[in-house]
Amino acid sequence: MTQSGVREDGKRQSVRHEPDPGEEEPTPDDEEPAPDDEEPASDGQSPDDDGASADDTDTPDAEGPPAGSASTPGPGRTRSPRRRRMLKWAAAVLALLILGTAGAGYLYYRHLNGNIKKDALNLGDGKVAAPTPNAAGQTPLNILLIGSDARDSKENQKLGGARETFGATPLADVQMLLHLSADRTNMSVISMPRDTLVKIPKCTDPDDGKVYQATQGRTMTNQSLGHGGPGCAVATWQELTGIHIDHFIMVDFAGVVSMADAVGGVPVCVDANIHSRTSDGKGSGLKLEKGTSYIQGEQALQWLRTRYGFEDGSDLARAKAQHMYMNAMVRQLRDNMTLSSPNKLRRLAEEATRAMTVDPGLDTVKKLYDLSDELRRVEPQRITMTTMPNRYVGARVEPTEDAEQLFRLVREDIALDGKDKAKKPAAEKASADPAAPDDEIPVQVRNGTRTDTLAAARGRAGTVAGVLKEEGFTQAVADSTGSWSEDRTVVRYPSTDLEGDARRLAKALGIPASSVKRSTDVSGITLVVGADWREGRAYKAPEENDRTPKSAEALNGADDKACMQVNPAFTWD
Repeated sequence: MTQSGVREDGKRQSVRHEPDPGEEEPTPDDEEPAPDDEEPASDGQSPDDDGASADDTDTPDAEGPPAGSASTPGPGRTRSPRRRRMLKWAAAVLALLILGTAGAGYLYYRHLNGNIKKDALNLGDGKVAAPTPNAAGQTPLNILLIGSDARDSKENQKLGGARETFGATPLADVQMLLHLSADRTNMSVISMPRDTLVKIPKCTDPDDGKVYQATQGRTMTNQSLGHGGPGCAVATWQELTGIHIDHFIMVDFAGVVSMADAVGGVPVCVDANIHSRTSDGKGSGLKLEKGTSYIQGEQALQWLRTRYGFEDGSDLARAKAQHMYMNAMVRQLRDNMTLSSPNKLRRLAEEATRAMTVDPGLDTVKKLYDLSDELRRVEPQRITMTTMPNRYVGARVEPTEDAEQLFRLVREDIALDGKDKAKKPAAEKASADPAAPDDEIPVQVRNGTRTDTLAAARGRAGTVAGVLKEEGFTQAVADSTGSWSEDRTVVRYPSTDLEGDARRLAKALGIPASSVKRSTDVSGITLVVGADWREGRAYKAPEENDRTPKSAEALNGADDKACMQVNPAFTWD
């Protein structure tokens, strides 16, 4: 089979062969380009982007590590070393969008529209309803920012390295959800680690009709881009979070250096002298003195790719550095308001538009400018950067209960900085699908009371199924065929025609509407009794709070005092 790619003229082209179903697809390596006279390593593998050895290289796989592998990170082990791109594309995109105050002039350059590549918004079958407008008739805006590792041009290859992967199926190694509040007073950003295990839903490529079936098990989220295009990444996010996504913007390597140069450099801070280089040649090469430095060009790329030298050398530390960079770039653009010359602005616009693929709702410079006009209303102190809370599953990660809290805040348009004015509780949105009579609703009840520290409470599925029968749900049955773990009791349903039934079941038990979720993990209405209902016959919903979880590592956009901690092993005198 072939994977569809996108040419500069917006048309797709066949770029590589994919493995047969069930075959693992190798992840392109991400080394810095080697000198022309350098021979490849004998095992055919290349260094990491910041110098990681081939032993650290990730390969997309099914959930969990191979049997017998050393999968649990211990001292000295880091997360997946290939997340070197992270927010550098997103920084370029967000900066371009907020450039509205400086960028009206480039609207005259109509040829920029031809630079922008286009693709369908959502390739999945599932739909998530748009949020209900507030009292003023305003609705939030959700944009998925995608960083592609495509090496489909000489420029991208030079920046990204890994020459042997030229033209290969790209991976969505950066995924960030940008949420603009309905009243346009605040902005929230959630980054998802590239190695997060998710179920990718069925996606259909609109250009050639090719169907990519839903994954049977969980796989790394960055592979969603290879299932027909960025619209499958959108479908995957919507399936996981329940958040309606209005637009996507996908950016490749190009334009990052010129962006940093155009604004005269981006200020970053380290708490000690740093040189990201190990004795055996690993590292990005970043070398800075203690304090604040203005970085641009190659040095900006080094900052964004540095893992060795920041804190514990993990990808979480690298993500923190990238959040700092992105916030600093936004502040820099707002402070300067205009670039120093029309030529610089023109070059910046050229680079940014050539690096973009967007959905049809953003396919002209005018539309992008209008979006920038929306985004620029938000002051830096009302911008909050977060990383999706996660935990290790072997060598990969999965969302935690804190991640669901973060998703809920975005779904309900609650600012992550905690500075929202008190809002009236939103009325529960009626389902378009009417519920069947209670005695005609089949329900599977699962015992999901197992936790990391407690075994499953005995007999919970049978007990709750009995309660449902007494309440009139006579088709409720206990499912004892598997083992589940759920922090909070949840009702899941597989398709929109069962939403009404799921909501009716939840209401009968006092389960909040926020715990009713559509999911392809189930084949019918499924009640998972969570760790919050380990005993008793009546369910008492936990009190909800609107605080951003500490595990989200929130960083405020106005924090110009943030400084990266340098690992003592990477300092210099």
